[in-house]
Amino acid sequence: MKNNHHKESHHFPWPSGLPAPFMQHARPERRDAMEHRQRILEVARQLFAEHGVDAVSMHQIAIAAGIGQGTLYRRYAHKGELCMDLLHERGEQFVEEIAALLATTATSSALERLDGVLAYVVAFLEEQDDLLWPVAVTGMRDFHCDESDNSRRFSLQRTPFYLWLEELFSGLLTEAVERGELASLDVPYTADTILATLHPMFYRFQRQERGFSPERILQGLRHIYIDGVKTPHTATEMAKADGVTTG
Repeated sequence: MKNNHHKESHHFPWPSGLPAPFMQHARPERRDAMEHRQRILEVARQLFAEHGVDAVSMHQIAIAAGIGQGTLYRRYAHKGELCMDLLHERGEQFVEEIAALLATTATSSALERLDGVLAYVVAFLEEQDDLLWPVAVTGMRDFHCDESDNSRRFSLQRTPFYLWLEELFSGLLTEAVERGELASLDVPYTADTILATLHPMFYRFQRQERGFSPERILQGLRHIYIDGVKTPHTATEMAKADGVTTG
């Protein structure tokens, strides 16, 4: 589904406690630079659609875009950076979807809202796997590079989208603890473990090597990070709510 609205034009009050939308292109671009970038992205999008992301090289993108390979690498150090740029628009839409979800479930428990967010993230991973894979692989490859050169080192965990998710999960977990839905726990550690479980490389491994369905992965996440940590009182209340919903 095409997204035609942006974070500054959402049509509902921004939910309290939801991290502010992230800005992927915070620095202003000259018009020619923006047009150049859009040309590269359009060519890459077309090649990826025709041949698959894994089968297309940066060299092929440069040739199809009519630019030198050095010019392409000055804009994008690797295919992972290019894929992150392609994901930007869908990432903004995803943030809007989460905001809408939390706005409509404002009276629900924090754990119920966390459950909804997990479902959206799994659906996003499933939908965007082809673009997320080069991003994740690049991060792992850079981990093994020369430690002395950190100038353009890429890390998925430092991207605005990842940091936004980390803040979102931390906020929901903190709220759940404060409301007594969860026993006291190490919120930063738990948020990190959720994101580690949702890492694109691990998700692809579970889908392709283990043969797990998205539904099974989501149920596993719920079992560990919701059912496995909620207090007995919360478990009873959520069971009652499920009974009302399904009854």
